[in-house]
Order: sequence, then structure tokens, then C-alpha cells
Amino acid sequence: MKQILIGGMIALLLTGCSKLNRENYDKLKMGISYAEASSILGKAERCDDALGTTSCIWGKEGKNIKIRFIADKATFFSSEGIN
Repeated sequence: MKQILIGGMIALLLTGCSKLNRENYDKLKMGISYAEASSILGKAERCDDALGTTSCIWGKEGKNIKIRFIADKATFFSSEGIN
């Protein structure tokens, strides 16, 4: 019983600590670097490089934040499922 309770508490803490929220999304500004975005959102789940741009995604399908960087400066960002 004790293990179930501890597991439940850990699960609640992890969900409550998500950096994918409206408050953090609102901190993003055009021109911020990847390092600055990572300090707000944590490490990106995935980044892809193509034609001088880097597109990164934090989160998963249904709840995520996407940022496109050119020369390490944010030029576009969007969110899905962020409250």
C-alpha cells in the first residue's frame, strides 16, 4: 500500500511540474536563443535541422510547443493543447 501511495505522489508531482504551460509559453519572445528557450521549457524532445533552420519541439502530439530558430534566434513559435 505504501508503494502505491508513493508512486501516486510521484506521478502527481511530475504532472504538476510540467513546463509546458501558458505562463512559460508567454515568456517566449521573438529572437530568443535555444539556450534561453531551454531555460524556460527544459530540454527539447526533438530538434531537426534543415536549410539553415532548426525546428524544435517540446512535448508530444496534442500538447506541445514548437519553435523555429534561424542563426540560433527564434523566428516562429506555436503551441498546441497548452492551457
